[in-house]
Amino acid sequence: MTFSSLSFMSHWTQQAINNGVSEQMIVLVLMFPIIATIIAFIRQVIGLKTLGVYLPSILAITFLATGIKVGLIFFISILVLGTLIRFILVKFRLLYLPRIVLILTFVSLLTFIFIVLGAQYKIAPITEMAIFPMLVMIILVERFINAQIEKGSKTALFLTFETLIISIFCYFLMVSQSVQQFIFHYPEIILAVIIFNLLIGRWTGLRLIEYFRFRPIIKS
Repeated sequence: MTFSSLSFMSHWTQQAINNGVSEQMIVLVLMFPIIATIIAFIRQVIGLKTLGVYLPSILAITFLATGIKVGLIFFISILVLGTLIRFILVKFRLLYLPRIVLILTFVSLLTFIFIVLGAQYKIAPITEMAIFPMLVMIILVERFINAQIEKGSKTALFLTFETLIISIFCYFLMVSQSVQQFIFHYPEIILAVIIFNLLIGRWTGLRLIEYFRFRPIIKS
């Protein structure tokens, strides 16, 4: 029996395509849990920290929609602005929810400026950006501000940096044609994701980074 003969889910994907569903949509839907699993593995086994699992996953997909260069510039810009506005608003001693709304308002204004400048100077990657990725990035600023409030600016900065690095890694994995084709032709890989998560869900050992951190103690 060949491996291709076991690919029973590929029949469903072909039916969906015949009924008008795009191949890219199918690949993205199947790839999302794979990306989330990679992030969970990096956090649980390797030991890197991120702002949750959902945030780097959705950020990687957003980069896929915006393009990595424009996406990074836009995301870093709104993070910097959000942080500056937060420090300015501290002097006003506002309640949490109005303060967050004000931060999101200024971030939205920056987004508006990006769009206006992109249209004026005919910058295609900006003018062709869909509204959904922009809104996702704006909303993600709230999570970053929450991390600053709960964990402090320095810790939040490291968490954001590691989140960006992992998101960029996942982005390049998602744009790989060989990966996309494999997932499209063998969608059953999602079943392996379930099994893999059951295994790492019972992980009780030290994380890889902790082995390096506590190496002197382990040796002694």
